[in-house]
Amino acid sequence: MEIKVTKNPNPAAKPTDESKLGFGKIFTDHMFVMDWYRGKGWENARIEPFGYLSIHPASTVLHYGAEIFEGLKAYRTADGKVQLFRPIENARRMNNSALRMGLPTFDEDFFVQAIKELVKLDEDWVPHGDGTSLYIRPFISGDDEGLGVHSVAHARLIIILAPSGSYYAGGLAPVNIMIEDEDVRAVRGGTGYAKCGGNYGASIRAGERAEHKGYAQVLWLDGVERKYIEEVGAMNIMFKINGKICTPALNGSILPGITRKSILELLAHQGVEAEERLISAEELLAAAENGTLEEAWGCGTAAVVSPVGKLAYKDKEYVINGGKIGPVTQKLYDDLTAIQWGRAADELGWVEPID
Repeated sequence: MEIKVTKNPNPAAKPTDESKLGFGKIFTDHMFVMDWYRGKGWENARIEPFGYLSIHPASTVLHYGAEIFEGLKAYRTADGKVQLFRPIENARRMNNSALRMGLPTFDEDFFVQAIKELVKLDEDWVPHGDGTSLYIRPFISGDDEGLGVHSVAHARLIIILAPSGSYYAGGLAPVNIMIEDEDVRAVRGGTGYAKCGGNYGASIRAGERAEHKGYAQVLWLDGVERKYIEEVGAMNIMFKINGKICTPALNGSILPGITRKSILELLAHQGVEAEERLISAEELLAAAENGTLEEAWGCGTAAVVSPVGKLAYKDKEYVINGGKIGPVTQKLYDDLTAIQWGRAADELGWVEPID
């Protein structure tokens, strides 16, 4: 399908101080839009000036959460080129989310092409500073004009871009997290593996409770037995316990993170064994108590790797690795970011240049 391009006649002034970019507050001059109609499929693929959307007050996205989204980044290398990191994985995960949420799927190669053309058009918006990037947010929403609960007849795929500052502007520092024992994020058979807004909305209350107690993230337990570790905040979680790296196995209620997948594949490439298995809170706390919980870290697109310095459960706190970044955590961060920003060879074929 051809992508029609309408350039913005009034481009915005680009930020001059990249230390103040923040996240998701500034947007580029253009966005990609494509429409889907039941019985017709996808049509009218276009890049147009970034702007507000017009939707009917009875749109299905507003009343029934008919939406999904993704998140990935474009990185500027030292020689000024721009590249993506594993965009086809985002396409595959988004299609899986679409299937779960009753939304239309799309051609994954075309999805990547659309991202590339949009980023190419707004390439000057990709920041140059260390740790900065261009955040890419694709989303699909249903906007049928009616209050009946049914599968959508019309949906839109939209991609917007936001130049973002360094996640670790003050350096890679450990965070403190709290095991949540009241709310649950998702259950098997539900939407936990889909990247949809409802999962994130359901996490806000527990996140606020944790923040009120001085913790940066919530560590979720499974929704059935309230026994097994699942994920942390908006990231997956990994541990080094008694010399072995492990992470909760994907069970249908955990988001299959692309950074998580990349870490597991990178470790295997380096000859390091990692286990995907059930990890109970009891096992984790016992390891924290006896000192065999050597490292813990979250992993996701925004932070890449986020070291955990302190773990809390029912008002008891456990310090991990003296509250410092562990060597495995640091190496994973260094190795992944080196590939993403082009400082190291891409031996696994993950990088896609913007030509």
